[in-house]
Amino acid sequence: MLFNSFTFIGVFLPVVLAGFFLLAGTGRQRLAGLWLTLASFVFYGWWNPLYIPLLLGSIVFNFTLGGQLRKKPSQPLLLAGIGANVLLLGYFKYTNFFITTLDQVGGFGLTAPHIVLPLAISFFTFQQIAYLSDANDGSVTEHDFLNYCLFITFFPHLIAGPITHHKEMLGQFSNPDNFRPRLDNLSVGATLFLLGLFKKVVLADPLGATAAPIFAGFAGGGDLSMLDAWKGAMAYTFQLYFDFSGYTDMAIGLGLLFGISLPPNFDSPLKAHNIADFWSRWHMTLTRFLTAYIYNPIVLKITRARVAAGKPLPKKGTMSLGAYVSMVAVPTMATMFLSGIWHGAGWTFIVFGLLHGVYLITVAGWRALKARWGWALDSDKLIHKVPAIGLTFLCVIVGMVIFRAANLPAALHMLATMAGLREVVVPPSLAGLPVVSGLIAALHLKVAQPYFFRPSDLLPLAGLLVFVWALPNTQQWLGHFRTALNWRPRTYWIETLWPAFSWRPKATFAVLVGLVGFFALARALSHAPTEFLYFQF
Repeated sequence: MLFNSFTFIGVFLPVVLAGFFLLAGTGRQRLAGLWLTLASFVFYGWWNPLYIPLLLGSIVFNFTLGGQLRKKPSQPLLLAGIGANVLLLGYFKYTNFFITTLDQVGGFGLTAPHIVLPLAISFFTFQQIAYLSDANDGSVTEHDFLNYCLFITFFPHLIAGPITHHKEMLGQFSNPDNFRPRLDNLSVGATLFLLGLFKKVVLADPLGATAAPIFAGFAGGGDLSMLDAWKGAMAYTFQLYFDFSGYTDMAIGLGLLFGISLPPNFDSPLKAHNIADFWSRWHMTLTRFLTAYIYNPIVLKITRARVAAGKPLPKKGTMSLGAYVSMVAVPTMATMFLSGIWHGAGWTFIVFGLLHGVYLITVAGWRALKARWGWALDSDKLIHKVPAIGLTFLCVIVGMVIFRAANLPAALHMLATMAGLREVVVPPSLAGLPVVSGLIAALHLKVAQPYFFRPSDLLPLAGLLVFVWALPNTQQWLGHFRTALNWRPRTYWIETLWPAFSWRPKATFAVLVGLVGFFALARALSHAPTEFLYFQF
């Protein structure tokens, strides 16, 4: 079931809310939790009821194993549980890729089976791996089956995150105060949901329609122009940005309707001043999981190995090249490799992850050099910050092209075209401009009409850049009220100059959000609903 469908907006959500309020309002917290759990299974099974047993079986297996690990920690049992979860994920997500690759390399004549990827398997698998690990470490204090089911299946985050942690959710499900209907939760939750819906159906979906034929053209080996390539790359970058941002807003808003705060997952990542900052803002709960359960354990093992070998631990700013490779580069590349294959089964996803690993290593190395030289690690001066944000944005776009491309040759073809390594074509409508005409004569550029690019595209793309770079995000705009869990939004310049700009439960904001919601609902209900992009991962 899609958040942007009539079935969800017009039927499922009102019925589930009404049942929840009826039960929670009369103090029947356990029944309200059971109602939400059953509704979440219906929500999941709407796509394909055959996969409900898979989800339920995974929940029962991990809950039972977690209970054993709480009573008696066991590293072999933990590894067996993690292995079982990884095998389940690997079978559904990577079997076809593995068999196809093996056949391409060896020519064995293998035929990949038809395996349909169950929705949300990447998300609920990671959540349960974290649960097992924490149960073995003694960090799990509650062991209630109903609350655990709701922790895994709670429909606002089930399909595409945020990836929640048992500590932050189980306590909320046990707190009766969260099951009491509150007007502030309803108003903030509805506002977030409508703003997220607007991002999805009014911004992201049309951008996807713009990007799709351009990427298809490069996948087919088409001779598209540099301007076509940049238009497609920018359109997809903004499509994924608003699609994922919209889903996150809708998920957090839906959680608040039921009195539950979900963790933050998106914080204006295109404002990042380096790639490390980008990953601290983009899919924040995935970054948190990878850091806590992949990166940190690898670093810990390497550190212990160095100590056992009698090697001194490097001090800050004095790390040798060998120590840097072993303690920074290796764990970073391993973590980002896993991030790549988590996103999808394909060489483009693997290269995407490794590319971002190289980005992160470069950032860490540069910061280490600045620390050694006594330079400031970060600067708020515009003369430093603007180029840093621009360079980061360029690096993100390169990664997005690889992420979206049908295959690696198509990605390389598109990137080469963007870099001007193919013939550069200038539209006739721009060729007459003094500066452009001079460049055409000096560089011997070709004057012709690109397949997809039109000069009128420049204004909306520039407008989107202003939108993401200059305006606050939704969590900031509603920052005076409870939104994401334990979230302290960054201050933004408009609020400093004009405090009344920030959202308040007032008539003016009600009218504004109502208009935005009207256009979003009108488009959502008049068009066939499209999946959120992270449903595919």
